Parts: sequence; C-alpha cells; structure tokens
Amino acid sequence: MAAIPSDDVFDTTEFDEEEAQEDYAEITGGRKRLFSKELRCMMYGFGDDQNPYTESVDLLEDLVIEFITELTHKASEIRNKSGKVQCENIIFLVRKDPRKYARVRDLLTMNEELKKARKAFDEVKYVSN
Repeated sequence: MAAIPSDDVFDTTEFDEEEAQEDYAEITGGRKRLFSKELRCMMYGFGDDQNPYTESVDLLEDLVIEFITELTHKASEIRNKSGKVQCENIIFLVRKDPRKYARVRDLLTMNEELKKARKAFDEVKYVSN
C-alpha cells in the first residue's frame, strides 16, 4: 500500500487561470489566440464542458489554423491571373468532399443574399432622406 504524500510535497497555492494562460503563451511562442472564444462555444455546442480545458481549445485552434494555412497555400498555388486566392480556388480544392463543398456553396449563397439585402436597405434609406 502506497503512502499518501504530505501537503508539503504538493504546491497548494491557489490556481490562477490568467497566470496559467500567460505561462502557456510564453511556451507557445506568445502567439495570439484568434479563435479561442468561438471554439469554446462550438465545443460546448457539440457536447464538451461549458469551460473546456485551455489545452484542448489551443490544440483545436492549432488544427484549425493549420488547415486554413494549408488550404490557402494550395489555393494560391492554383494558377490564376491576379495571384490572389479566389473563391473559385477554394471551391476547386473542396469539390471532392461533399460536406465541405455544400457548406462553401451555402456560405457563398448566403453572402450574396446579404449583399443584396444591404444594397436594398441602403437604397430605401437614401430614398427616404
């Protein structure tokens, strides 16, 4: 039977979340976390704890950033006249994945509808003045 260690073996000081995040930022190179708030909400929405571990959120964020970076680099390698990443390049890259392709099409359609609604709203606003 193992002996229970005494309290002097463990540091019993209170855990400070902000200090832990600062320490973690130093370890990870001080990179600013761009999506942590959104990822925490998404993780909770998909069944995780309301306050998921910071390490889990950071790992997921690293994966998201890596995916976006790779997709953007591949899209920029596709030959186009302007040398910029265009929507058509992204569509071309995700065309074989039905879920991603459908989501990209939905987002682009929604974006067009929002542009039209804003334009109509602005026209009504200027006509009434």
